[in-house]
Amino acid sequence: MARVFVGLGSNLSGPRQQLQSALASMAGIPHTALLHHSSFYCSAPVGPGEQPDYVNAAAELETDLPPLELLDRLQAIENAQGRERSVRWGARTLDLDILLFDRQRIDEPRLQVPHLRIAERNFVLQPLAELDPELTLPSGETIAELLQRCPQNRLQKI
Repeated sequence: MARVFVGLGSNLSGPRQQLQSALASMAGIPHTALLHHSSFYCSAPVGPGEQPDYVNAAAELETDLPPLELLDRLQAIENAQGRERSVRWGARTLDLDILLFDRQRIDEPRLQVPHLRIAERNFVLQPLAELDPELTLPSGETIAELLQRCPQNRLQKI
């Protein structure tokens, strides 16, 4: 079983409910167990134009699925919850990102792990630190070290 961390985010159509629904759907992925999820956090948007604030969280999974198959399952959940991919970093009903997949480095056209911007986003780092304060990237850097260097960006636990 691989230990996987997934980032969740939403800023449209009832963001808290979107994350709750996504967590329930993730718990139903075959050959996968939802172990834990973080608290929800409110964060300022990153991306074009004026957008509502985001609600973010992280989830810890165990899975026997290969990385791209898990990605397909997560994208199916996004699509079922009305995700549209028209504007990069635009407002969205749901965003599910594989942040870490065991200690693997993955560089595929559809999937890069660790997530490419993990070190720049406190709305990813803080929920991860809540789940596992000792969590370490394949590079050897800890989530706690990255979080200390990351700007606050109006992050608030809700």
